[in-house]
Amino acid sequence: MPAAAAPIISSVQKLVLYETRARYFLVGSNHAETKYRVLKIDRTEPKDLVIIDDRHVYTQQEVRELLGRLDLGNRTKMGQKGSSGLFRAVSAFGVVGFVRFLEGYYIVLITKRRKMADIGGHAIYKIEDTNMIYIPNDSVRITHPDEARYLRIFQNVDLSSNFYFSYSYDLSHSLQYNLTVLRMPLEMLKSETTQPRQESFDIFEDEGLITQGGSGVFGISSEPYMKYVWNGELLDIIKNTVHRDWLLYIIHGFCGQSKLLIYGRPVYVTLIARRSSKFAGTRFLKRGANCEGDVANEVETEQILCDASVMSFTAGSYSSYVQVRGSVPLYWSQDISTMMPKPPITLDQADPFAHVAALHFDQMLQRFGSPIIILNLVKEREKRKHERILSEELVAAVTYLNQFLPPEHTIIYIPWDMAKYTKSKLCNVLDRLNVIAESVVKKTGFFVNRPDSYCSILRPDEKWNELGGCVIATGRLQMGVLRTNCVDCLDRTNTAQFMVGKCALAYQLYSLGLIDKPNLQFDTDAVRLFEELYEDHGDTLSLQYGGSQLVHRVKTYRKIAPWTQHSKDIMQTLSRYYSNAFSDADRQDSINLFLGVFHPSEGKPHLWELPTDFYLHHKNTMRLLPTRRSYTYWWTPEVIKHLPLPYDEVICAANLKKLIVKKFHKYEEEIDIHNEFFRPYELSSFDDTFCLAMTSSARDFMPKTVGIDPSPFTVRKPDETGKSVLGNKSNREEAVLQRKTAASAPPPPSEEAVSSSSEDDSGTDREEEGSVSQRSTPVKMTDTGDSAKVTENVVQPMKEVYGINLSDGLSEEDLSIYSRFVQLGQRRHKQDKSSQQLCSRCPDGVIKLNIALV
Repeated sequence: MPAAAAPIISSVQKLVLYETRARYFLVGSNHAETKYRVLKIDRTEPKDLVIIDDRHVYTQQEVRELLGRLDLGNRTKMGQKGSSGLFRAVSAFGVVGFVRFLEGYYIVLITKRRKMADIGGHAIYKIEDTNMIYIPNDSVRITHPDEARYLRIFQNVDLSSNFYFSYSYDLSHSLQYNLTVLRMPLEMLKSETTQPRQESFDIFEDEGLITQGGSGVFGISSEPYMKYVWNGELLDIIKNTVHRDWLLYIIHGFCGQSKLLIYGRPVYVTLIARRSSKFAGTRFLKRGANCEGDVANEVETEQILCDASVMSFTAGSYSSYVQVRGSVPLYWSQDISTMMPKPPITLDQADPFAHVAALHFDQMLQRFGSPIIILNLVKEREKRKHERILSEELVAAVTYLNQFLPPEHTIIYIPWDMAKYTKSKLCNVLDRLNVIAESVVKKTGFFVNRPDSYCSILRPDEKWNELGGCVIATGRLQMGVLRTNCVDCLDRTNTAQFMVGKCALAYQLYSLGLIDKPNLQFDTDAVRLFEELYEDHGDTLSLQYGGSQLVHRVKTYRKIAPWTQHSKDIMQTLSRYYSNAFSDADRQDSINLFLGVFHPSEGKPHLWELPTDFYLHHKNTMRLLPTRRSYTYWWTPEVIKHLPLPYDEVICAANLKKLIVKKFHKYEEEIDIHNEFFRPYELSSFDDTFCLAMTSSARDFMPKTVGIDPSPFTVRKPDETGKSVLGNKSNREEAVLQRKTAASAPPPPSEEAVSSSSEDDSGTDREEEGSVSQRSTPVKMTDTGDSAKVTENVVQPMKEVYGINLSDGLSEEDLSIYSRFVQLGQRRHKQDKSSQQLCSRCPDGVIKLNIALV
């Protein structure tokens, strides 16, 4: 029986920093300003940080009296009215952390924020601006000549660029983990509340335990997954000193949310990318893995689907799918001193027992369970051996590790030379990626917090019965994860992840009863919206790691990108090269300083004097590791015991220690998500509350023409949508150019192929052309004799060219629509034979159906 549980909302959401000559007073309150906490920060210590948290929960009247006494007591003369002894320094929304270089400590505060997404009523904010304040008083300050330089390096990490936080939702964990914790058995929650907890020792902590009848609700807060927390080092010094509500953990990466309107029913599609703070850095300076199994450019991408008509986690419908990208887990690097666009790849250390790969995959098994699926997009055939070095070493590592794993939990390795197939004119890249995506999603499954809807019974589908994962009483769990990589984990990887995400999105929509088949086609409003999210996601991560936006996009691999895109690709390539050659070193220093990889101290070389940061990220170069892992039993015993379930989600004593559980009255503000979302106690606007400004399929993608099918799953032509495929609503000529570019591509296989990409590129275009013709020029239904003639003139050419037998499964209406195309093609052919691209295999001048017909 699931427990009545809710996430604990932080009681510190608004902060005001007050200043006296001897102290800073940081006053924090909840959003309703009914409960307050106070931190006292000593300013007389030149280098040490002295913070006092009395852990008392003040009322508004008590805080006013306290500030009044402080103001009166710090005036220069007792009773003096003209001056104040307490100054209001700054207002803020959270504490990023505390940092020290060579002088005293600084406090970093969030001064501006912007709401980016909403998950179950829990707001996710983006940091818009911060303020860094020096704590010690000028009278005790001990100056250092290099302090200003360290301060500039630290501030090179732009906190207003893609850093996110939430007061009540744990962004470092997946939705599956967060909701699994909330559904823990009631008996375990009761036993957990009776155990004394050292970190929550507070004489005021048990005020919410007194409840009447059965109206108590368990509030749960979990420890963050520190791998994806970027200010963990900045908060480490106060973690054991202050109340947990002062600790605001931030993630770095991407967060975007769009609204899919299905006949008036709002469905939010959210994309969250978490960048790893371990072995983090820029493109050429961070490659491969470190000695602890952390890889460069490791990003966990989660797509969340929720029915926005019902808000709460307990009553609403939620689904998520997680996948990972990251550098090849080997000891390898590239030397950028040669100033080459593609420096040679070198293997730095011999690793015959795949030690670093074992550490990396052990981490993945613990977080995601099994199976771990590797999609390797690195080149395999090259004239000069370059990327193939990584493929050969990765195959050897996976082969070695798999021989010791149980057969049912072995690592699945899928190599596919994406660059080779992109250059081929006979292969549709997305076609093959869709086949891979289908097999991957069937193996891992996805998360949904509701039992299978009757949709799968009323409208059964064969693919649904083959779906993997774990089926439980309350829904489904994702077991295992897909790990995608190329060399940079940017362009090819983003397109591959989009195709897998598109396949998973179809299953998610089907599981919630929103579509009748787990299949989505290109050129629909839903897929265009999802593609825009993924391109923003890819551009953001590419800027963070590579220094430029994506060079190759989904449209590039679909071969519908306009000619103007080539010049943009060249500029992005040059921008990436310039960034890697001239600015990446400074960015790497900033990241090392921000994440606490390097700590400035007297008597040691400065950060800018180091010839390399290799030893900072590889701790085994500075000291011998205390224990050596087995070469054969390379996994953690507890992890392998619970597979395929991820060990982090197993309900055991070790994981229960990571939770903070309190019992509240059901109307307590700490767990009242309704008041937290709607804010009935303050003046608010509809734009803020209901996120009217977010991208919407109805407003931004659906055609404005009256009579068009409003379904977001209807295939539309590029120039018919509210937003062009190019992102320019008014540029009709470029949209037509795209469609002509698509016509020059080789004909894809039949609609009945396994890949939905072939459906999207060929069959759906034909259906849409037919439906548009029917709307613009009504077609008269033919009689039996005419139908036979149509079948004779149309079916045979279409079968020869496209491999489609139109007489199977199509009505007379469909055949008459196709006959209209034949007539239009013949008419245009007679007018100007040179104006159309005729297919030599089609008799009577039947033009290809994906050419724009005017």
